[in-house]
Amino acid sequence: MKTNEEKPKKEEPVLDKMEKIVSLAKRRGFVYPGSEIYGGLSGTYSYGPLGVELKNNIKQLWWKKFVSTRPDVVGVDGPILLHPKLWEASGHTEGFGDAMVDCKECKKRFRADHLVEDATGKDLEGKNEEMTKVIQDEKIKCPNCKKSNWTEVKDFNMMFKTQMNGIEGDIYLRPETAGAIFVEFKNIVDSTRIKIPFGIAQIGKAFRNEIVAGNFIFRLREFEQMEIEYLIHPEADWGILFDDWIVKQEEFAMELGAKKEDLRRLEHPKEKLSHYSKKTVDIEYKFPFGFKELYGLAHRGDFDLTKHSEFSNEKLEYFDQDKNERFTPHILEPTFGVERSLLLALVAAYEEEKIGEDDERVVLRFPKKIAPVKVAVLPLSKKEELSKPTLELFGKLNEHFVSQYDDTQSIGKRYRRQDEIGTPYCVTFDFDSLEDKAVTVRDRDTMQQERINIDNLVDYLKEKLN
Repeated sequence: MKTNEEKPKKEEPVLDKMEKIVSLAKRRGFVYPGSEIYGGLSGTYSYGPLGVELKNNIKQLWWKKFVSTRPDVVGVDGPILLHPKLWEASGHTEGFGDAMVDCKECKKRFRADHLVEDATGKDLEGKNEEMTKVIQDEKIKCPNCKKSNWTEVKDFNMMFKTQMNGIEGDIYLRPETAGAIFVEFKNIVDSTRIKIPFGIAQIGKAFRNEIVAGNFIFRLREFEQMEIEYLIHPEADWGILFDDWIVKQEEFAMELGAKKEDLRRLEHPKEKLSHYSKKTVDIEYKFPFGFKELYGLAHRGDFDLTKHSEFSNEKLEYFDQDKNERFTPHILEPTFGVERSLLLALVAAYEEEKIGEDDERVVLRFPKKIAPVKVAVLPLSKKEELSKPTLELFGKLNEHFVSQYDDTQSIGKRYRRQDEIGTPYCVTFDFDSLEDKAVTVRDRDTMQQERINIDNLVDYLKEKLN
């Protein structure tokens, strides 16, 4: 018997913030899964039209803050392929790896310390025998198949190995950018007039054969680092410099949109420090999946230059002419991840906002200096009498700002699209513009609109975007 009762509506799954950001990133052209048409390749991503603009803006902002506006920092761009002896000197060949454990049932491999910490709260990193015992005694279950049948914990090297014609021995893709900086120390000192203390900066690719990549672009096998090796006198008051670098790293995170309360410092305990490190601090950010390392700062002592000097038979020392003194500098190393910076920018910018009772919008409130598109140019109608002058205006604005032209759907829907990609300003050319030679400028954050004369538009936007 039929009734007039409505069928209960099927509930839509509730997505968490991270899932929403991943979905938006693909839909709007920020980040795509790598090799998706072939089923994907785990832990790899491509950066779409908006993603590459955002990424470049972050790198340019970093370079301006830490290199081009500082008289004490110079830049290099070293090769990805470096001499095999370099990795012997740095210790990567022998000891660059993670302690892993394999599930005998599903054949998946996992970080042993992560398994133990998640299951018991114990931090046993570096203690392989203890981790093996805990995993077996506690019958920790495999996150994949939920069974408990494990191998012993073993160390695995994370460097990618490749080959080079005419070269004997193992060649590796660099697992960090620092090595390419250290080997150019002598050339930089000899070819410039820079004086201690000074920094050598580089932005570049690094490769780590992570067993478990994850959390979107947070942990990848191919990634970019923005790194500085800051060289100081062995007897310098390094504590002041160290604290200053931490503050500057936090400042940079906040320039990308992070709130101060979403950042915290985690100092490595002495027993977990690298043997050469006097102090190491991670700057963590509150991602949707918890507080995780964003940037790092380490006092590396003279370990790197001393080791490379030993293995290369080249003196890697600094000569202070004023003091007639020769010494091996000590190094402070502030490190920034490009992809983690981009993820921070997306997370910090993402907002769902209710407008009145019946409307809402998704908006990316990027800081204006990193927004991938600065200005959207919108004709009120597709009619030629509006589209032609609007296209001319778009061409003029695009000479000064990364701009988009959009004439599809209603003006309200176009505003929403621009909000969703974080465009700070929308410029609408309407029928009145033909008469008064003015356009309507809409602000992304306040949604307020202002009528601006076309002749003054470029200067107006330059002032607003600076």
